[in-house]
Amino acid sequence: MLISHDMHETRVAVVENRRLVELYIERPKRSVVGNIYLGKVRDVLPGMQAAFVDIGLEKNAFLYVDEVVTPEGVAGAPRRDIQSLLKPGQQLMVQVLKDPMGTKGARVTTEVTLPGRFLVLMPFSAFVGISRKLPDEERDRLTSIIEPLVPEGIGVIVRTAASGAAEKDLQGDLEFLLRLWRRVQAQAREGLAPEVVYTEMDLALRLVRDAFGETFRRLVVDDRRVYEKVTSFLRKSAPKLVRRVQQHKDKEPLFQSYGLQPEIESAVLREVPLASGGHITIDKTEALTSVDVNTGSYVGRKNLEDTALRTNLEAAAEVARQLRLRDIGGIIVIDFIDMEDPRNRQEVVSRLSRELELDRTKTRVSEMSRLGLVEMTRKNVTDGLYGVFTEPCPCCNGEGRVLSDTTRRIIVERSLREVLVSGKASAYLVGLNPQTYALVNAPGNNTLALLRSETGKRVNVIADPDVGPIEVRLLIEGKAAVPGSEND
Repeated sequence: MLISHDMHETRVAVVENRRLVELYIERPKRSVVGNIYLGKVRDVLPGMQAAFVDIGLEKNAFLYVDEVVTPEGVAGAPRRDIQSLLKPGQQLMVQVLKDPMGTKGARVTTEVTLPGRFLVLMPFSAFVGISRKLPDEERDRLTSIIEPLVPEGIGVIVRTAASGAAEKDLQGDLEFLLRLWRRVQAQAREGLAPEVVYTEMDLALRLVRDAFGETFRRLVVDDRRVYEKVTSFLRKSAPKLVRRVQQHKDKEPLFQSYGLQPEIESAVLREVPLASGGHITIDKTEALTSVDVNTGSYVGRKNLEDTALRTNLEAAAEVARQLRLRDIGGIIVIDFIDMEDPRNRQEVVSRLSRELELDRTKTRVSEMSRLGLVEMTRKNVTDGLYGVFTEPCPCCNGEGRVLSDTTRRIIVERSLREVLVSGKASAYLVGLNPQTYALVNAPGNNTLALLRSETGKRVNVIADPDVGPIEVRLLIEGKAAVPGSEND
């Protein structure tokens, strides 16, 4: 796991077998998933069996009837009516399940959960569950430890990270979560809707808590403050993992030293090449994401069926990786190359399912149809890299997408910093695309001043129409003039 932090964003990458498989980005406008709000019901819609709740965001949040927890529980009332549960103006505590996306507000629930390192606390559920990813023997051991510790009327899920954890570690995690829940309740009692009463951890700590474990060889962090925050958290929750945390101190940027930048840049491209010469294309629509598999330049050796099978197996692994990398959610339809043999179709589906077992996000895969189509779903929590990196094209009425202004500015400023840090000269003249030049020099953006202060080098930029949108073209490098001299 690699964590890179600068003034613009925090990036967390997961690398398996030297390949980037997951990438998470948090900018100042951060995700609100996991946050708990004291909200106010604005509208109750019996025709949709849902309500809209004001939680202080730009758009009201959506609350479906099955996400409303009452004393009798969801199971106790199979035909509940939203109008009998909620009234306009009513205050209630809700937790965000999905970020606002496009024209839709956040998706919320009243069934609050609080995640810890080893446990997830469910204050409104008297249920104790153990991760199904653990072997039966370990599940039995954890059940015998945790059940006597959980207060009556409180629910707990034991996470996969609890494998091998001692009783004192589980008890400490539970006590921390119970104290946190009492603070949330007190904040809600004293608050006035709409108000946030609990904010989820920032991206770096959240990924360390939820994902970093014994299966990781190391965690590398390039920012001193984030490094100290991560190690402090692990000393309290998982001391054995602290020795696997390293601080990146080289001049070369962390992601560049691991060769990740080309993979990150390709994560928004429509076409993804396969090693054999084939490729997959990924297209996002309002309703679903479609993935098409093509043989491309691969012509095979034996027959058409064998060529299709080999390409499909290779594509199945790449599709699973791309879903994780791009964080694609919702309905996904994969159009594999047609195969006549039912055993071959089953082999491809099995390969896809095995690769998806590495995905921490919940997925469901259907059987392959006679036409070679596989329908699947992946839990949709965020807008994914596509939503972070791009925005609707202003020239085609939303038919396409382009890199957002924020993304372009961050990429160019990061490239400028790399030029100054790696270069030996003391002064530089750089050409930028006119639109990018305007972004870098926008009022209130003191990028050049910060770069001069950080590196001790002079840098000036000019607008050059021959330079690409995210290109940084070095025009002149040399020695800075001495202030007061004739050449100053």
